Amino acid sequence: MTTATQSFGANRHVRGVVLALLAGVFLAVTGAFETGGGSLTARLIYWTLMMLIGSLTGLGISVFTDRFGWLEERPWLQGGLIVVLLTPPLTLLIWLVTTLFFCRCGLPVSRIPQFIVPVLVVTVAMTALNYLAQKKPEETHAAPTGAAPPRFMDRLPPKLRGAELYAVEAEDHYLRLHTSKGQDLILMRLSDAVAELEGIEGARTHRSWWVAREAVTGARRGDGRATLSLKGGGEAPVSRAYAGALRAAGWY
Repeated sequence: MTTATQSFGANRHVRGVVLALLAGVFLAVTGAFETGGGSLTARLIYWTLMMLIGSLTGLGISVFTDRFGWLEERPWLQGGLIVVLLTPPLTLLIWLVTTLFFCRCGLPVSRIPQFIVPVLVVTVAMTALNYLAQKKPEETHAAPTGAAPPRFMDRLPPKLRGAELYAVEAEDHYLRLHTSKGQDLILMRLSDAVAELEGIEGARTHRSWWVAREAVTGARRGDGRATLSLKGGGEAPVSRAYAGALRAAGWY
């Protein structure tokens, strides 16, 4: 994995952790989940730790669900799956730690249901906030005047050298290159290709597509989805997960 790709993923993860820590401070100040009897310092330590654990656990579940590409077209279904998988272990953790450190009344299992709804509410809220903050398409940016061409252009097969690159489409382990000189396949991952495309203004419009901004000539909508029209007569799909961000950026 390239440094640029790692940086993009890291930025998303950092945002999730920061949101979790801010929520932890709020829960500490309000004394949520029967923690109001402890000191503010104790609550801050407790809640920031709990939210950090929840955030990292949610991140792990998110990475797991990302393996299922069809979920990208259904972001709220993916979010719901994360909530379903995260809530039970998080409920048990908060019940255990809260009872031990704040209630000092033993570990009655009968108390567990009291924690389910509050944990569910917090988990839903945090998952929604993370989706709103993170579901943006991975972008590449135009290079300054006089800069060297993007590294990716050196990967074009000989028959496509010197062509204008319109789009890159993932097909299994290969990438289909859409250019002004036609199409061809190369063996490469799309995530690595996007990192090497820095220097051309463009974005991931779908989990399987990167599109150059200058290649877009129009767009059409149908069945609740958008499709970008490209130079040369080709078309590229727009994922529902990225549609709002791309529309706000003026892509269509």
